[in-house]
Amino acid sequence: TELSSVTCLAKSPNKHNRIYLTAEPLADELSTAIEDGKMGPKSDPKERAKQLREKYEWDENAARKIWCWGPETDGANVVVDTTQAVQYLIEIKEHVNSAFQWTSKEGPLCEENMRGIRFNLMDV
Repeated sequence: TELSSVTCLAKSPNKHNRIYLTAEPLADELSTAIEDGKMGPKSDPKERAKQLREKYEWDENAARKIWCWGPETDGANVVVDTTQAVQYLIEIKEHVNSAFQWTSKEGPLCEENMRGIRFNLMDV
């Protein structure tokens, strides 16, 4: 029910790439709004960023840097780019997105969809 106190580290199989993530819950209202389409990927980005800042107290940059929603590209989980001054980040975006889609669909246990989680990409 709060920001994770642990930063998760994932390494690529060749050990050349590392990704640092934290996780935190999304507000139930926000999860419902995403599922209803009001705050999802098909909503107006400027209006969505404004709502995230004002109603849900998100940071300005985080509200503009949502990479993807999942599962099925419109679920109530998001990956947010919170990195600063990282070069070549765009090169891994598709790989992160596809891994997130699979993970949010399969879940950590019992192959159940995840719901209401914000994953913050901290560093690469």
